[in-house]
Amino acid sequence: MGNTAASMLDDIFAYIDARSENYIRRLIDYARHPAISAQNRGIAEVSGMLVDMLAGLGMVAEAVPTAGHPMVLARYEAGPEMPTILLYGHYDVQPPEPLELWKSPPFEPTIRDGRIWGRGLGDNKGQHFAQILAIEAHLVVSGRLPCNVILLLEGEEEIGSPHIADFVRTHADRLRADLVVTADGGRHQSGLPLILYGVRGVFSFELRARTGSRDAHSGNYGGVMPNAVWKLVHLLASMKTPAGEITIAGLADPVRAATATERAAIARLPDDMPAYMKEAGLTELDAPRDRPLFDRLMFHPTLTINGLHGGYGGPGSKTVLPSEAVAKCDIRLVEAMTVEQVRTCVAEHVKKFAPDVEFVPQGGMQPSRTSMDSPWRAVLREAVVQAQGIEPLELPSRDYSRAHFL
Repeated sequence: MGNTAASMLDDIFAYIDARSENYIRRLIDYARHPAISAQNRGIAEVSGMLVDMLAGLGMVAEAVPTAGHPMVLARYEAGPEMPTILLYGHYDVQPPEPLELWKSPPFEPTIRDGRIWGRGLGDNKGQHFAQILAIEAHLVVSGRLPCNVILLLEGEEEIGSPHIADFVRTHADRLRADLVVTADGGRHQSGLPLILYGVRGVFSFELRARTGSRDAHSGNYGGVMPNAVWKLVHLLASMKTPAGEITIAGLADPVRAATATERAAIARLPDDMPAYMKEAGLTELDAPRDRPLFDRLMFHPTLTINGLHGGYGGPGSKTVLPSEAVAKCDIRLVEAMTVEQVRTCVAEHVKKFAPDVEFVPQGGMQPSRTSMDSPWRAVLREAVVQAQGIEPLELPSRDYSRAHFL
């Protein structure tokens, strides 16, 4: 960074430091306005507030309608020859119920124990509001931004982002960028800043078995009527071995090995295995036992039985022979796998091993990964060092919702 740029950055930081109390008051005021997507409460008001706020900074801003809640889209143009960064966030929040569990009202943010407590502050109002304030400070001090900036704030993230894929396809020309930053995570549990380069995907499905028109008595029909629960148990056992190997043909074919850069990054990470085990009360690890923690979380797909339902589960015993059973499952996808490819592999496996079991695909999310060999990596690391004064940890991939982050 040149002397002029460094001096300008010092001036911007000084400007921000001098207004920290003002920023806190403005954030609290913003968080007072609910935007609960699940209840369609406050959505129009908050999206309108954001459009006015961003237009006031000199950005071209609008609330773009979708089949659901609007997307707030704003752009600052530095010049056609300049790189473009897209900042993604979401202005909607989760419902605050049950209200009786709150120590202070969810939409009356309160400062307590050095933190601001209120609905949506940590996910994601606080993050994108900080970005807006940074843009404001940069413009006031320097008069311009050093790159083109697109700000995309979604109003449906907390209900599963049902319309964002169509929105991106429809407005691809307006969203074209060199780098996308999603500031919707946390620090590592060690307290160090963190750059996350990707997330695992997921594919959910059900398996439904039916062997008769009704449940039967195991004394009258045992050995005659097939047991629907056993049918699913055998099918599930054909999908994964006790040693932890997923045996669905073709499922892991696209999975690529970690690169040298990714291996070097995870070698810097603190050993989180004891914390993981303590947090969940674990006394043993899932097979294969010798697989390193970050390999488990980043580089291998998983197959999980979320629930297995059928027959009698009440107190005491009941000699029932279940005629119906349902298994709910999910598969975590890693880089290069796709929901479509996994769906096909599971369907073919079920057809081969239990053709009379119904395979019911559910929702899915593609995995994503930004190459750690990208030239933007150095820019991101330098930005964190300038802002935080310390080198960040870097994770090639992780589950987006991982609670192990603060």
